[in-house]
Amino acid sequence: MICTDARVKYWGSVMTNAPDRHTRAILPIPDRPAPGLTTYDAKDPDTAYPPIEPLLPPEGAPNVLIVLLDDVGFGASSAFGGPCRTPTAERLAAGGLTYNRFHTTALCAPTRAALLSGRNHHSVGMGSITETATSAPGNSSVRPNTKAPLAMTLKLNGYSTAQFGKCHEVPVWQSSPMGPFDAWPSAGGGFETFYGFIGGENNQWDPALYDGTTPVEPPATPEQGYHLTEDLADRACNWVRQQKALMPDKPFFVYFAPGATHAPHHVPPEWAEQYRGQFDDGWDVLRERTFARQKELGVIPADAELTGRPAELTAWDDMPEELKPVLAREMEVYAGFLEHVDHHVGRLIDAIDDLGVLGNTLVFYIVGDNGASAEGTLNGAFNEMANFNGMAALETPEFMVSKMDELGSPSSYNHYAVGWAWATDTPFQWTKQVASHWGGTRNGTIVHWPGGIEERGELRSQFTHVIDVAPTVLEAAGLPEPTTVNGVQQSPMEGTSMLYSFGEPTAEERHDLQYFEMFGNRGIYHRGWSAVTKHRTPWVMVGEGLPAFDEDLWELYDGSSDYSQANDLAAKMPDVLAKLQRLWIIEATKYNVLPLDDRGAERLEPALAGRPTLIHGNSQQFFPGMGRLSENSVVSIKNKSFSVTAEIEVPTGGADGVIIAQGGRFGGWSVYAKNGKAKFVYNLLGIQEFATEANAPIPAGKHQVRMEFAYDGGGLAKGGDVTLYYDGTAVGNGRVGATQAMIFSADETTDIGYESGTTVTADYIAPTSRFTGKIYWVQIDLSDDNHDHFIDPEERLRVAMARQ
Repeated sequence: MICTDARVKYWGSVMTNAPDRHTRAILPIPDRPAPGLTTYDAKDPDTAYPPIEPLLPPEGAPNVLIVLLDDVGFGASSAFGGPCRTPTAERLAAGGLTYNRFHTTALCAPTRAALLSGRNHHSVGMGSITETATSAPGNSSVRPNTKAPLAMTLKLNGYSTAQFGKCHEVPVWQSSPMGPFDAWPSAGGGFETFYGFIGGENNQWDPALYDGTTPVEPPATPEQGYHLTEDLADRACNWVRQQKALMPDKPFFVYFAPGATHAPHHVPPEWAEQYRGQFDDGWDVLRERTFARQKELGVIPADAELTGRPAELTAWDDMPEELKPVLAREMEVYAGFLEHVDHHVGRLIDAIDDLGVLGNTLVFYIVGDNGASAEGTLNGAFNEMANFNGMAALETPEFMVSKMDELGSPSSYNHYAVGWAWATDTPFQWTKQVASHWGGTRNGTIVHWPGGIEERGELRSQFTHVIDVAPTVLEAAGLPEPTTVNGVQQSPMEGTSMLYSFGEPTAEERHDLQYFEMFGNRGIYHRGWSAVTKHRTPWVMVGEGLPAFDEDLWELYDGSSDYSQANDLAAKMPDVLAKLQRLWIIEATKYNVLPLDDRGAERLEPALAGRPTLIHGNSQQFFPGMGRLSENSVVSIKNKSFSVTAEIEVPTGGADGVIIAQGGRFGGWSVYAKNGKAKFVYNLLGIQEFATEANAPIPAGKHQVRMEFAYDGGGLAKGGDVTLYYDGTAVGNGRVGATQAMIFSADETTDIGYESGTTVTADYIAPTSRFTGKIYWVQIDLSDDNHDHFIDPEERLRVAMARQ
């Protein structure tokens, strides 16, 4: 039960008779000066004004910490029976409550948007990922201003607010250095502090970071021991300490969302080494072992059944023998990655504990924003960019074996095989993206609040959902849902507070109706029953041949006796199924899920999708100092002829450094000067490098340096001829054997006059990459050649899906 003393202590204005003088339903809280005597002379004895008081939430409102891990299946963490040791999660579970029926949306950006708003993901425009946004309200990637985020509500009620880590909720056309920043955490998101990255994934060794809306570089290099997760934990710990040192009476709200364990799976080698040999038996055996441990721990019911392997997934015994050591190593690296991030979550918990405020901190540890990721191909990947570019065949078993010891290191951009994703979603069917089945949406969650929850180490099995977190926080803090924020009338939150379940293990669940939908995979939960249909398979990105929505096969499960959705009752109980299908339509209509949209090319082409785009036409000009430009912010030079022209001034003695660079170590291109000579390098997936160098230095003075690339045509990813010019005179020729058809990087950017992140070539390093002359402007021009290089719509969809 909920501790009575804690209620009085921590829920001050809710449980005591002390009135709250603030009108908190209207935010910002209106200033209402009290009328009274105004004297002429401040020295008059009747002169009296109340002291200025800082805005605070109701007395006893707790600190709040929300930890959200990335791409972790229900059966991965040891706290839920998995093979990856997570002692921090176990520690919090022992001192708090474990929820084994907590749900997400099956995808990262939608889960995050729902978490931070208390509304369903389609209600806040995040029906899928930002890269596939359309003009339909449920898929626009734009949060309506009638649905203010939790952080804004807490800040305007007197909380200190900070976010550390991943933000994938910024519409792609708003992700450039020019904003607008309405959807960025530290602007419209309500967080006073933000330190992290914008987008679906990031290089853990050399990330593209922002402090607020300002691009910043990591404080150290991988060689100096840098890792993103550790950096985020350092920042969060320091912020919490400073907040309590300067504002001890003010509660904090910290949202800690590390990139782990999303690909690339980057982790210091000693963490992976701890798991050496533990996955040699493969994913089928791992599922059986995890299932047994889950029952021993009691995190799943004793009568739960282990669901079978889908026909689309190869059995471990049928995988190539020469590949099995590599596959096992992929999982060792992933396990180390998960234990590593849990360790750094523990550092943040310890910092709060050392300050003496853990007892009054409401902690949500959500172990995954969706099910495990099945986007790593059936064999896994050393550089997932190869798969994104339709070049996975380059990563042959022989190549993978040769790179096995580099998995997880700065030289890799790795992902594990689909089989491991399925195994770490034990005991459920399917994986991330599949919103129909629990393998995509059920994530283990732990709630810890010593001052507000008397019970320790207990299980809660009420149905809960990520939209329930925000109303839970508000109820715990004694705060109402605002009716007006910044002058805009607010719609009600759609989640249900979980607070009722804190003290009552057998309390009847209050969140008893919930729809699910992602890329046509859909389901409905109602009072124990679930009706679901899988529309597409996440790892079959091309050529699946999607059926019409009305032809999808629906399944029916009775959750009161079938925890894992193992026994389909659709054929036996068609009337129940029909009722739930009708209910799904009603909920889908209510929350902007309709129209269902499984299109490919239309959603990736901004003009057809109806979303804005930054880039228009076939030419784009840049100026010195511009940088951290995502691929959405730069004209695409892929599969076509193009030129790069730069007007520069070279000092006496010559110049060195980057003129323009796009991408990085795992794919990209750069025009730069080395030993005074112009040079162009095309880096193909970090596997091959094609260089063209001028035959003479760039003369001193003001000149135009130009690189022309003549694409061969005849299909995607072809090569082409390179010519370098000084003031229109050819000074060098070369050849690029092949190119990347789809994407250079999910996190690397385009920079003018320097290169941030990893570098395209080893000819320079980022700290010394700055051009030593003067750049006036740089321009990319696309040719109007009519080669046969149009990208297949399904290929484009595959890349967009795999990046999130």
